Amino acid sequence: MFLNSDFLEIFSIIKFISIFLTVYYLVIVSSFIRGWHKIKNSSEPIEKLDGTTMVTVIIAARNEEGSIAKTLDDLVAQRYPKALTEIIFVDDHSTDRTSEIIKSYAEHGIKLIVLNEDSALNSYKKMAIQRAIGQSSGQLIITTDADCRMGDNWIHTIVSFYEANRFKMISSPVSFFEERNYFEKAQSLEFLYLIGLGASTIGNEKPSTCNGANLAYEKQAFYEVGGFKGIDELASGDDELLLHKMAARFEKGIGFLKSEDAMVYTHAKRTLAEFLQQRKRWASKSTKYKNKAIIVLGVGVWLFNLSILVNILLAFVDVGYLKIALGQLASKALFEFVFLYGVTKFANRRALLVLQPILSVSHIVYIIYIGIAGNTGKYNWKGRMVR
Repeated sequence: MFLNSDFLEIFSIIKFISIFLTVYYLVIVSSFIRGWHKIKNSSEPIEKLDGTTMVTVIIAARNEEGSIAKTLDDLVAQRYPKALTEIIFVDDHSTDRTSEIIKSYAEHGIKLIVLNEDSALNSYKKMAIQRAIGQSSGQLIITTDADCRMGDNWIHTIVSFYEANRFKMISSPVSFFEERNYFEKAQSLEFLYLIGLGASTIGNEKPSTCNGANLAYEKQAFYEVGGFKGIDELASGDDELLLHKMAARFEKGIGFLKSEDAMVYTHAKRTLAEFLQQRKRWASKSTKYKNKAIIVLGVGVWLFNLSILVNILLAFVDVGYLKIALGQLASKALFEFVFLYGVTKFANRRALLVLQPILSVSHIVYIIYIGIAGNTGKYNWKGRMVR
């Protein structure tokens, strides 16, 4: 009788905690849905190609000989006035033909900076970007990656949005494309969730995340917040941690450009190991978060997913826990579907939603693992072990 009473008390406590965390998570996703719909779609046709803003596009590259020519071609094909466009590539100690390929585009005005530091660093990419900014002529800095693709109105769309709103920083959408299997398609859906999440927090005027593969900011604002000072010891964070510094300094100074013309495209990771290394790198930035609200949000999401796994495991002891876990899963999947419905519609990837139930379940283990692994130890990034 005593044991039954103890079990009932433990069950009640776990049930209460599970319900609390579930409600907390659903409130969070509801805020994502609300934030996403607050952002107006900026996909109006571009009728004129004149502009007044000098732009510098910066790309840090390391061992990208297999894809960099396509990126170069897309940048050369941009329809924004050439006199107002500067494109700088920074070769981060490549051991292949990356520099040679970039140099072959010199006649198109492509500039090259080669890093030649002898001592080992942890934040090569931040050094590359800061070095390029120091030599740039542009008022507006735009960063992307050396394996990204973009349409010929990409720069003009970003500049038009900047000139209309004068945001200090502009986050723009990134999407995977040319997927070869269901694993890569699942990554595409998960990645769209992250892009939508970042956009929604900007829509709610509480910026939390963005992606450096499609990011723009005023050069003057970059220097006003001290550049990467204070976050330069981490290999990652040239985007998200800089966003936090900008948001803290400039109230309502962050915008999200919800436009298909502003989209850049890249590829999903081919293997699970590569995928996990990438996500560990992204998660490592959380050790430098100063905004307590973002930390609380992340911890809450992690605990919610942990509670689902705990209830599933406890179901082997008492079937009542399985009912709790199934309720959590159903609620999670439903609210995430509603959020992703809007994001995938914008990205013209509605067909990916067929994978959402699988993603919603697998995401539980993934979130728990990355939450731990991303904040401990080192990871491999482009052939170098960093932290």
